[in-house]
Amino acid sequence: MNIFVAKLNFKTRKEDLEAAFAKFGQVTSVKIVRDKETGRSKGYGFIEMTNDNEANHAIAALNEKELDGKVIVVKPANPKPAASGNY
Repeated sequence: MNIFVAKLNFKTRKEDLEAAFAKFGQVTSVKIVRDKETGRSKGYGFIEMTNDNEANHAIAALNEKELDGKVIVVKPANPKPAASGNY
């Protein structure tokens, strides 16, 4: 399951985010979205977990909880829209 995490502290590292979610199950990837020009965190990211039950448990446990001094928002990520095909 792909999980969306928002309102991250700009200083939160991938390792910190992975550690928070790994308490609930296997994390397969962590991405903190960064500004292309500055490299600074945009304050949100994505976590992938292999087991949906574990992912749902992590979402329930971590949503609106504090991480690195900020209350984060955690919810299932919306799937990317399909390409329109208009080239």
